[in-house]
Amino acid sequence: MGELLNAIAIAGKSALGFQAVFYALLAIGLNMHFGYTGLLNFGQIAFAMLGGFGIAVSVTNWGLPFWLGVVIGVAASVVLSLLLGLPTLRLRADYLAIVTIAAAEGLRLLFRSVSATPITNGTQGISAFNGGFVRLSPWDTNRRFRLLGTTWGGGELWVTAVGWLLVAIFCLLVWLLVRSPWGRVVKAIREDEDAVRALGKNVYAYKMQSLVLGGVIGAFGGMVYAVATGSANPDQYQNANTFLAYAVLILGGAARVLGPVVGAIVLLFILQFTDTGLRLLIDNGIIPEGLLSSTDVAQLRFVLVGIGLMLLLVFRPQGIFGDRREVMLDAR
Repeated sequence: MGELLNAIAIAGKSALGFQAVFYALLAIGLNMHFGYTGLLNFGQIAFAMLGGFGIAVSVTNWGLPFWLGVVIGVAASVVLSLLLGLPTLRLRADYLAIVTIAAAEGLRLLFRSVSATPITNGTQGISAFNGGFVRLSPWDTNRRFRLLGTTWGGGELWVTAVGWLLVAIFCLLVWLLVRSPWGRVVKAIREDEDAVRALGKNVYAYKMQSLVLGGVIGAFGGMVYAVATGSANPDQYQNANTFLAYAVLILGGAARVLGPVVGAIVLLFILQFTDTGLRLLIDNGIIPEGLLSSTDVAQLRFVLVGIGLMLLLVFRPQGIFGDRREVMLDAR
């Protein structure tokens, strides 16, 4: 029983830690794109990478203040949104999907290339740029604090608290926007953009605004991840993270303000609990070592979670809190 409670505590820490914040922010941005506007963005991780490297490069290479690095990361995400949206948003939804996934992988390869090494430090990445932010922590960064059955460092607790504050702010912003006339227009675009265009609305401009807003939210997710880990490495920002963010969104429910938040907490809890639980079963001999080794657990947990997500899509495609009608798209 004690080992089970310990596994639950570890999973709970993961569900409330900075990784959950990271995926929640990515999914909130995707919710604005996919859930409310019907935009298929498969390159959300590119915005996160620009956010993380915006701080890392500004502080380490250019000697700028931390807050100015945040501004640069946001500006970079806006520029990327414009570069991706200008040639694609007048076309069918699948063109944006193809361009965004290609741009995300292309940016990652560019950032880790030899030519970019003077700026991004290539495959080694940039580290130790978060000291100024961590020093603002109201908790002693040299101490460990007991919380929810696990221990947290002072700096870790500070980054996580700020991260969840950002999640709350962006959830409030999204809630206010979707209840406004602007929000009603973008939801109408998701349902039938031809009808919205016939009413005299500039569909292209609304799509662009939604793309920029969701990209900026994703950039803040990348900033939280970079500050929490104290490093910005191109290989941290794989395209698989975008699809995990979609899993978070689908799990919680698309076009629901709190859907991405609940989805991130649930998914991270399940992933960590599955990992800890399987290792516990192996250590106690319940699962024979010959059948499943500890090294296979990391891969098997994603298989199990993937099966669970497939079953969710079959029996409840709208997610935990979603509405089935909200996941219907006009992909013209």
